[in-house]
Amino acid sequence: MQKKNRVLWCLVALALFLGMGIAGKAQAIDFKARGIWSMGYGIGDPSLTKDVTTKGDKKKVNNDDKFVARQRVLLFLDAIASENLMGSLQLKLGPQDWGKARQGSALGADGTNIKLTQAYLQWAVPQTDLKMKMGLQYFSMPNAAGGSAVFDTQAAAVVANYAFNSNVGLTALWMRPFNDNYSGGNYNGILSSEGANYLDNMDLFALTLPLTFDGIKITPWIMPGMMGRNTNKFDGFWQNGLGDGYPAVTLCPYLNKIGGGHGLNVQQLGSTSKTYGKVFWAGIPFKITAMDPWNFELDLNYGFVEEMGRFDVIKRNDASDVVRGSSQRQGWLAKALVEYKLDWGVPGVFGWYASGDDGNVKNGSERMPSICAYGNFTSFFGDGNMAWSPALNFMDKSLSYAGTWGIGAQVKDISFVEDLKHVVRVAYWGGTNSPSMVKYMDHANAWDSTSNLSDGPYLTTNDGMLEVNLISSYKIYENLEMNVELGYVANFMDSSTWKKDYNDFGSYTKQDAWKAQVVFQYQF
Repeated sequence: MQKKNRVLWCLVALALFLGMGIAGKAQAIDFKARGIWSMGYGIGDPSLTKDVTTKGDKKKVNNDDKFVARQRVLLFLDAIASENLMGSLQLKLGPQDWGKARQGSALGADGTNIKLTQAYLQWAVPQTDLKMKMGLQYFSMPNAAGGSAVFDTQAAAVVANYAFNSNVGLTALWMRPFNDNYSGGNYNGILSSEGANYLDNMDLFALTLPLTFDGIKITPWIMPGMMGRNTNKFDGFWQNGLGDGYPAVTLCPYLNKIGGGHGLNVQQLGSTSKTYGKVFWAGIPFKITAMDPWNFELDLNYGFVEEMGRFDVIKRNDASDVVRGSSQRQGWLAKALVEYKLDWGVPGVFGWYASGDDGNVKNGSERMPSICAYGNFTSFFGDGNMAWSPALNFMDKSLSYAGTWGIGAQVKDISFVEDLKHVVRVAYWGGTNSPSMVKYMDHANAWDSTSNLSDGPYLTTNDGMLEVNLISSYKIYENLEMNVELGYVANFMDSSTWKKDYNDFGSYTKQDAWKAQVVFQYQF
């Protein structure tokens, strides 16, 4: 095991030792350990294209493995002094693909893939109903009907919560998701006089007002913030893994820059005189359960990110036809769910509509920005099952719904045998982006289902996909579940539209996506 991981484990052991020692001198500290073991095996092909060739080169590039065996362990340690004071730590081991040396799961199993994912202090202000939570923690912006389309992950934050009564509360937070990641100096060939870690922080401030009444819950919220002009820069490149869902970059992964090239790092923003740019999100989720057995959910969201520089983009691989694009991004989203409970299951219908690009890159993007979204209406393009996939990098991951619309039907909690439940779902995904945007794009990037784009494949109003999910979960023991998932996506990409794209990669053939996986999960 590498030195840094040995040090991490030593610190954990030291914390336990000191905690128990202090407990003997002061008051008893109750240590509680929790955990989730996940072992998954899956086979599938998430790509929506095949036989992709470069210009004049017939070499196939879609050669990814179809089968993966993977494991992950989440460990939680809570140090509880009283109902008013506790500290919590979460470690993640993995995910580890069996046989992959750099993840510590090859021959010899010298695991090195250990991460600290949460470490926070939670306490109550004496003689008040004000509760504080400080440190690395998980939280999600209030949402309904299909998960959060803005933020749902861990971050460093201070959260204050106050309950006025059983019906009205107030939550305020300050979050710093990015800071001190800019190396300074040379950025994309542009010399900069700004030093490392300068103007590269993003700070977000949120207020939520949960209103809970008999069978009705409404939680309006707002989240303004600011973003330094170097926030999206890291050692001369875009922040690794942020992709197009990151608000500073409106169309980066889908477009092409002068001189060709593809991938996540294809655009370079020009200089800007602004030190900080404004960001803003708002939402109003509704949940109505008063008319049992009916369940109604509605969620409305809006997001805005100020322009922080412009970039060059060319049309159809013609370097003489250059357009200056804007990095501004703003848009909206509405999503809804209606369910009816029966003795044998819960049938329901759901749908959403999000604003899309208007075809003009000069005025930025009209797709709603996000920080880290987790849409969960479906479990192939969405995150609607166990939120962890053994076989496919793209599936069961975050999607923001940006630039799409959809409608679907499902029946969940189907059970005819004790401890065995099923979910059957079908959903159609359409696009709200203008087909005229295709002339700026490369189909290999726009339809790359294995990438980390939180906006998913780029869908125009001429495109669509039909997704089918079948999920079965069997409780082997009280704490052990076997989860089997089958998924299929019929690809209705409009080939005549995408033949007009940037065409940097030559030819391709579209294909459907599919997966089959089984996950064993032990929780204690």
